[in-house]
Order: sequence, then structure tokens, then C-alpha cells
Amino acid sequence: MIYLDHFGLREPPFGITPDTSFFFACASSQEGLNTLLVAVANGEGFIKITGEVGTGKTLLCRKLLGILADNCVTAYIPNPSLEPRTLLFALCDELHVEVEPDLDQHRLHKALNVALLEFAREQKRVVICLDETQAMPLETLETLRLLTNLETEKRKLVQVILFGQPELDKKLAHESVRQLRQRITFQYHLGTLTHEELAHYLAHRMRIAGHSGDTIFGSAAARAIHRATGGVPRLVNILAHKSLMLAFGEGTHQVRTRHVRAAIADTPAVRSFAARGWTWLALAGLIASSGIGWLMLK
Repeated sequence: MIYLDHFGLREPPFGITPDTSFFFACASSQEGLNTLLVAVANGEGFIKITGEVGTGKTLLCRKLLGILADNCVTAYIPNPSLEPRTLLFALCDELHVEVEPDLDQHRLHKALNVALLEFAREQKRVVICLDETQAMPLETLETLRLLTNLETEKRKLVQVILFGQPELDKKLAHESVRQLRQRITFQYHLGTLTHEELAHYLAHRMRIAGHSGDTIFGSAAARAIHRATGGVPRLVNILAHKSLMLAFGEGTHQVRTRHVRAAIADTPAVRSFAARGWTWLALAGLIASSGIGWLMLK
């Protein structure tokens, strides 16, 4: 990265690939993580985590997988838009269950059930995390429910965590998966960064990346980024990265609002946020000035 030495960084601070070393415990992310930890400790049912695009669902998932206790066996399926049999094969692969490639769905279920019983005898919890589940076919969701039917007198032998965009709720509202819907015992919706959190988020990622000097993103620049992104972490990262490049190009060590505005102009994904933000500010100003004028005429 061309600006690393300029800002005293070891690595890029604003990549869009989920990296748990950069996990920022804002109110929403920390509450989501706490919900997951309590749910896994509770040991039963389905768990659902939703959030808009770019709010950090995958990062939260990987953070959870990184801190689960040693007595947990985990499976992570990043793209569950698979038909039922293919998903079962993927789960066998993740759980290191050896199966023949020509097994039908019934025998795959049986092989997984045998493996789950063995994990239970070893006092191990099995946690399956599925990302982007809003894209999962309804029949595959039903296959997951059937897999969770296996249980002892004390607890389920497997827990399933569904991560997805808000469209997942529409899919779960379908009549054919109502039994699964009733088994969701914990759920949480990830929010975005507040303006105050965003300023700390920028400083946090710069610090993790190696920066130890003065603040790079001033309050005005942070406000401009928040207005343009609505606090969506992925969009924040994109604008912050481009703003650093622009500041580097000028030879300055401070990101100014002009750098953020230029980054916005180069980023179609945030233009609608920015346009909305400036429209509301202008409208608020008009209302305020009209109100003052009305009071002066009274």
C-alpha cells in the first residue's frame, strides 16, 4: 500500500476483508457478540443474526468462531445457497466426517447424526455458522431443521447460527419453515456506527495498523464520513482508505473534509447517503430560517 510508510503503518487499516484483529466493540457489535455467547452457552435451538449489507455480520461470525471454547466443534459455511444434499456434504467436510461421494440425502443425514452423537459422548458442543442465509433455499432450511432434531434428554446435539440480511426474515416468514421459525431462541439485529463511535472506530483501526502519532481523521472529516455512509462499516472503510490516499497525494498527514468529499465523488455506493444527508441538512436549515423569520414577524 503506497501510503503505509507515510502514515507510519504496518498494514492497511481499512481493508474490506473481514479481519478479526480489527474487531471494534461498538455497542451494536458487542451486544451481538454477547447474544451469541449467551446463546451458545444456553445450548439449544437456532440463533439468528441479521444486519444490512456491510454492517459486519461476517466479521462478527469469525470473531465468535475465534473465541469459542475448546470443547466446541465448529462448522462455517460462507455461501449456503446450496441444495440440501450439497449442504450436507459441506457440513460433513467441515466436521471432518468421512462419507462416500455417492451417498443419498438420507444416508448423509445418518452419517452426520452418528458424528454428532460421538461429539456428544466426548462432551463437545457442535456449532454450525451459516453466512448469507437470506439466499438459502427453503428446502435447505428445512434440511437444517431436520438435522437439529437429534437431541439427548438434556440438550440439542447441534446449534445453528443463521447470519443474513434483513431479507432473511421474509424467508423465515414462509409457511413451509414455520417449525424452524419457532425454534429461533435468540436473535439480534446489527446496527451501524454512531457519529461518536465512528471517530473512535477510525482511530482504533489506525492504531491496530500501527499508527502511534497524532489523530489523522479530524472531527470534521469524521462527520463527513458518517454523513456519507450512515455509519455502515464497509462504506466507512472504503471512504477512509480513499481519503488516506488523497491526503498522501498532497503530502499531508491530516485527512480533511476536502479529501472525504473527493472520496465520496469517486464512490458511487455512498453518493446516495451523501445526497440524502445534505438534502436533510439543507431542509433543516430552511425550516429553521423560516421559523426565525416567522417569529420576527410576530
